[in-house]
Amino acid sequence: MRPRPSLSRSLLRVLGLALLAAALLPVPAVLAQDEEPPQDDAAAEAEAPEDGDVPDIEAILEGDEAVLGGGGYTYDPGGRRDPFRSLLEARNVERRGPRPEGVPGLLIDEIVITGLFDTPRGWVAQVRAADQGKSFLIREGDQLYDGEVVSIGHNEVAFKQVVQDPTALKPFQEVVKKLNP
Repeated sequence: MRPRPSLSRSLLRVLGLALLAAALLPVPAVLAQDEEPPQDDAAAEAEAPEDGDVPDIEAILEGDEAVLGGGGYTYDPGGRRDPFRSLLEARNVERRGPRPEGVPGLLIDEIVITGLFDTPRGWVAQVRAADQGKSFLIREGDQLYDGEVVSIGHNEVAFKQVVQDPTALKPFQEVVKKLNP
């Protein structure tokens, strides 16, 4: 009894026969020797410029110099994210220059809640800035450097923090800080 050839041998034989058949078949000529290929009207006009249509070399060189000098091209993102910023950085606070003094210069991540007071005009929170060592009083609606105070309750303060996260559905996130963590 004769052993059966393995599958790989059979496959090699079939491939070899296919290559041999492809090599032996005549290749049809695409175009005859005396025929010209058809041209588009636009391609024909571009190949044969008239005397007055020759582009000015100086204008082309000036355009190249402007591009290389950095003044020839500007990118308008149109609300899209910057493609060169990392997607791994989840929360990037976009810096708007130097931070102002007082409550408008506080970052939500740096705030520590030290006290909550119920006054006749509403709740007031006493916060301490971790890097400044000063205490501030904030109310609902106060604007901070990277967000605003949404609500102040019995034991917590809720903030709306603006984030530059390209993977987020909303351009902000809710941050809740408690008095006694």
